[in-house]
This record gives sequence, C-alpha cells and structure tokens, in this order.
Amino acid sequence: MLAPFFQGFGTCGGLIMAIGAQNAFLLSQSVRKNHHLIIALMCIASDMLLIGLGVFSIGQIVASSPEVKMFATFFGAAFLLWYGFCAFRSACKPGTLTTSSDATRSLRSVILTTLAVTFLNPHTYLDTVVLMGSLGGQFIGNGKLYFWIGGVCASAIWFGALAFGGQALAPLFRKPSSWRVLDGTVCIIMWLIAAGLIKQGIALL
Repeated sequence: MLAPFFQGFGTCGGLIMAIGAQNAFLLSQSVRKNHHLIIALMCIASDMLLIGLGVFSIGQIVASSPEVKMFATFFGAAFLLWYGFCAFRSACKPGTLTTSSDATRSLRSVILTTLAVTFLNPHTYLDTVVLMGSLGGQFIGNGKLYFWIGGVCASAIWFGALAFGGQALAPLFRKPSSWRVLDGTVCIIMWLIAAGLIKQGIALL
C-alpha cells in the first residue's frame, strides 16, 4: 500500500507548500511564539477532516463508476499539470512571505483567524475535498485509507515544521531564492504525479 500513501503524501505536500494565507499566518505567529502550536494543530485537524470528507465521500462516488473514475483521473492530471505550471511560473518570478506585519494576538483572535483563513478560502475545498477526494477515490479497499494517511502525514510534517521552526525558517522564507527552490520542487512533484495519473487513465480506456 505504499503507492496510495506516497501519492497522498506527495499531492497534499505539493498543494500546501505554496505561499498562502494559512502558511503566512502560522509562520507570523510562530516567529512570535504566539499560540503557534494551536494554529498548527487546527490546520492539521482541518486537513484531516476535509481530506477524509473528500476521500471517503466523493471518493466513493468516483470508485462506484468507471466513467466518473476516468473523468476524475484526467481531471486530476489536468489540474496537477496546471498547478505545476503555476509553481513553475512562480519559480521564474518568486515572491516572498511577509511575517512581520501582524501584532501579537489573543487566543480567541488566533482561533477565529485560523478558522477564517482555512474555511473561508475556496481553494481549500478545491484542493482537499474535490482534488484529494477524486484522486483517493481511484483506490480500493484500504488504499483509500493509506492515501488519506499519506495526505495527513504531509500536512502534519509541513505545519509542524512551520510551528516548531518558525523563528529559524522566517528569514529563509523572506528570500525569493528559497521560494524559487520550493516552487521548483512543487512543480516537479505535481508533474510527476500528473504523469502517473495520465498513465492510469490511458489504462482505463
């Protein structure tokens, strides 16, 4: 069951490593050691919930129909190719992650802001519920479970790294060259997974 685990791990890892409100907020509070562990746990828990919702609900729909499975396979490949292209474009013109603009916040403010940047972001549902659910739905039996575990592990490692290494990582993430390397890595991961999906889709024809 290593294949579904690593596909879940690689897909989720590539999706969450991009510059975004969730990452920026966690890193900004991690630099200040301001409830950063709570933020990380909330981010991981939300991924556990949303990826599980996608894999074990949308995934069931995908698995039940060969036509839907084929569509989901090529849709996932197209999305990952596009996502990889966006990462490639970002690597050619990298941005920076600003972490110094937020003041120290109360626990209540931190919780509400974390919920907002997580659940009010439409890309969250596209990435975790729709895309991860569609990809996870291709597996049968325990394959779905291992795919979900792989995604959750990637989420836990990433958000844990931001939380525990915030002060050390903040100067690194302010350098465009660091994001160039990260975006390039994301591009390669996304395109490799897309190539695997295209191969699976051709086999279904």
